Amino acid sequence: MPTALITGSTAGIGAAFARQLAARGHNLVLVARDAERLRRQADDLHDRHRIEVEVLPADLTEDEGIEKTAARLRDQTHPVDLLVNNAGFGLKGRYLEVSMADELRMLKLHCETVLRLTSAATEAMRTRGRGSVVNVASVAAFVPRGTYGASKAYVVQFTQGAARDLTGTGVHLMALCPGFVRTEFHERAGMGTTNIPHWMWLDADNLVKEALNDLKKGKTLSVPDPRYKALLTATRLIPRSLLGRVSSGAGRKYGPK
Repeated sequence: MPTALITGSTAGIGAAFARQLAARGHNLVLVARDAERLRRQADDLHDRHRIEVEVLPADLTEDEGIEKTAARLRDQTHPVDLLVNNAGFGLKGRYLEVSMADELRMLKLHCETVLRLTSAATEAMRTRGRGSVVNVASVAAFVPRGTYGASKAYVVQFTQGAARDLTGTGVHLMALCPGFVRTEFHERAGMGTTNIPHWMWLDADNLVKEALNDLKKGKTLSVPDPRYKALLTATRLIPRSLLGRVSSGAGRKYGPK
């Protein structure tokens, strides 16, 4: 059976990846900070799908947690065939309203952790001649707004560049760029969501299903749902200065309360 390692696995998109990969017969390595929640998730997935589930409690904003997870990815005796870098969070407030410590913590998780885990995984995968990585970014990567969008733009550019460099090795990388998804993300950040239009919300399970289909097709960029594909096409036609003003306005209307 193939094995998938998923970070941020206990809720939202990460939990949807865990459910769907378990249903497809993958053994799992689940990574998150909450050890008790991980154990409950592991027991449920094992009982439902009769797969092997390993739990790896780790704080991926800390070097110790990153290295512990990277070591698991480098383990060739129990190889990981698919890495899903999903762990992430948002910050309530605009630039200069958020503490520098929080900004740096977010950048460490979204950029440094993704780089280190992807590198650990792909080095092992290249040796075996096979494997895949999904790095979860966001449609925010394509609009000029704030450090969250900037960090996700890094994920997209890094993933697509690394995918190009690894062409022919049997290792495939894909950046996943969802829009608004019904998860714990906004609640944890203290962000209000009541003004976000109903049509902009995506279902995590449908999103993951489309993402896995895109991965199978060999895509390096996945933007699930035709609505968001259309929105991203529109952003390419709008001047950057105007797009920045529109994006900033949308953030005031739909963003943190």
